[in-house]
Amino acid sequence: MKDYQEIAAQYHDGYRTLAAAIPGTTAAFGRLAMEATAQGMLSTKVKELIAFSIAITARCDGCLAHHARAAFEAGATRAEVAEMIGVAVLMGGGPSTVYGVEALRAYDAFAAR
Repeated sequence: MKDYQEIAAQYHDGYRTLAAAIPGTTAAFGRLAMEATAQGMLSTKVKELIAFSIAITARCDGCLAHHARAAFEAGATRAEVAEMIGVAVLMGGGPSTVYGVEALRAYDAFAAR
């Protein structure tokens, strides 16, 4: 089983290294991420669930880890995550069922802390 807390830590450590190499680009991306997930007509929780569902369909472990934690911290419940996984499966087909399983594991890893 994958360690999503470790995957998140490795991603964030690697991103700091990348940020040192391309500070302007990563700063711009950081501002985009903050703006895109800020409370607005959609709540931050809903926006993180959307990003989490895209991580499933993109089959990105680092994205799963990051958005599992962000969704949990934004107040998403396990039941909401499970329902979101159903939508991701609809949009991504069979491969999304595999990453849907991984997404629930990732969420559980952060909820269990």
